[in-house]
Amino acid sequence: MEEKIENLEVEETKEEIQKESKVEPELPKKKEKKKKKEDVEIEKLKTENAQLNEKILRINAELQNIKRRNSEEMSRLLKYDGETFIKKILPIIDNFERAINMDDANLEDEVSKFLSGFKMIYGNLKNILTECEIKEIECIGKDFDPSNMEAVLTDHDEEKESGCVLDCLQKGYTYKDKVIRPAMVKVND
Repeated sequence: MEEKIENLEVEETKEEIQKESKVEPELPKKKEKKKKKEDVEIEKLKTENAQLNEKILRINAELQNIKRRNSEEMSRLLKYDGETFIKKILPIIDNFERAINMDDANLEDEVSKFLSGFKMIYGNLKNILTECEIKEIECIGKDFDPSNMEAVLTDHDEEKESGCVLDCLQKGYTYKDKVIRPAMVKVND
């Protein structure tokens, strides 16, 4: 019986050793698999992180470009604010010029008074235009410039060079640095 007990104890010991030996090799394999999984996951997270950082940089750059474009657009709009109004008032100024260019030597006293009133109003309008940086385009006697002049008629004058502006039929104007109405001119051919 003692032998049986000893055999049982030996078998139990063998079984424990086998269990321990089985458990030990499994632990490193599980750890390796777990470590490999973690490494793969870490690499995946690093890649995702890099992609997200790149996306953030692109979005920030896009936002800066949008802000810059909006700022430039606002500056441009504010710079030329009132251009529509100015374009509408220029024909009125043309009419004043036609009225004051009348010969007032042969006019009655009453009409002369109206004409002098027109001249005062025209002078005030010209002062306002100058204050608002609206300038006439000087063209008579100068070379034709298609960027701020429109050739409506041509004529031939041997005393002047070809391409020289002979007459201004309608004045042109610039607002700050922009042509708002080109001058209509007669050009020498």
